[in-house]
Amino acid sequence: MNPDHARELLARGRARIEHALGDLTAHGPDDAADRIGPGDSGEDLFDEELAQAQAERLREELEAIERAERRLAEGAYGISVESGEPIPDGRLEAIPWAERTAEEQARYESGR
Repeated sequence: MNPDHARELLARGRARIEHALGDLTAHGPDDAADRIGPGDSGEDLFDEELAQAQAERLREELEAIERAERRLAEGAYGISVESGEPIPDGRLEAIPWAERTAEEQARYESGR
């Protein structure tokens, strides 16, 4: 993949994630334990836990983008961190911060 195009995709992904994180933190999911009391409904607790899980997933994606940006700077972008095989451009278009081929990622996730 063209490095300039990869930078653009990563920058768009970073902006989307930072915006979504900003929206979540504006509602304060990190201090949910301080706000939820014994009289609050289970729905309130569920909503707070869901927001916390979403924020954690977004932070993990942001970390993956940072790793991809480092690989891009080092000339290793688009190469699987597991096998050293090229990651197909179609996969990088869909997930610019992909670290493995689709097959490797499926094995990685099933081994968790």
